[in-house]
Amino acid sequence: MNKLELQKTANEVRKGIVTAVHSAKAGHPGGSLSAADIFTYLYFEEMNIDPKDPKKADRDRFVLSKGHTAPGLYSTLAQRGFFPVEDLKTLRHLGSYLQGHPDMKHIPGVDMSSGSLGQGISAAVGMALSAKMSGADYRTYTLLGDGEVQEGQVWEAAMFAGHRKLDNLVVIVDNNGLQIDGDIEDVCSPYPIDKKFEAFNFHVINLEDGNDMDQIKAAFDEARATKGMPTAIIAKTVKGKGVSFMENQASWHGAAPNDEQYAVAMADLEKVGEALCQK
Repeated sequence: MNKLELQKTANEVRKGIVTAVHSAKAGHPGGSLSAADIFTYLYFEEMNIDPKDPKKADRDRFVLSKGHTAPGLYSTLAQRGFFPVEDLKTLRHLGSYLQGHPDMKHIPGVDMSSGSLGQGISAAVGMALSAKMSGADYRTYTLLGDGEVQEGQVWEAAMFAGHRKLDNLVVIVDNNGLQIDGDIEDVCSPYPIDKKFEAFNFHVINLEDGNDMDQIKAAFDEARATKGMPTAIIAKTVKGKGVSFMENQASWHGAAPNDEQYAVAMADLEKVGEALCQK
């Protein structure tokens, strides 16, 4: 995909996020929207995956460590063809396979059940180690929240990954600056995130604009070229990106739009889509 196609796809992913959370009357739109461009690049450009064969042995693995942003992952998987886009409207409904957090047993394309913060990166490190031990060449990617890195288990996993030189592992931190209780600096500052990962023997890439496809591409290309150590991409993003009243608002970490707000959000995204079509 070229840059414009990726941008258009990311905008469709955002529409799916807003639609799913509105339909569920619950969920986490803010951090799903901030990571939509990274989700899109991973699933449409970076990773070796096949929607027709979700469990193929040599596929690249992805673990959503910040599992509450499942709407972002689900919308991306649906756009990529793992399941119908219409099913996004069943998010969190009784009997739906699209639960509030990723479920590897019932959702095509989900490699690890997650939701307990800090645990996803540990699973990803295990997958990367497994590939090294078995001589497999698949790569493992995991997306963390910047609030999530306040969890001690994250650093245990990072210590192990650095020690074992897992250069087939890419850790992405969605650094949108906000968590459920407000600014991450005020709640329990994890800064400097980059220096912490460096201390655990990671190659660190500071991604100045984690919502920009060119910069995202450059970061993942650099990660792929890095040998002898795992990579951490610290991506500066905008929480609620693309929806005017959600951007940079901690209150939209875990809240669903009502009907009126949903209409405004979709109109915002339609405008973005129209602007992209004119490029």
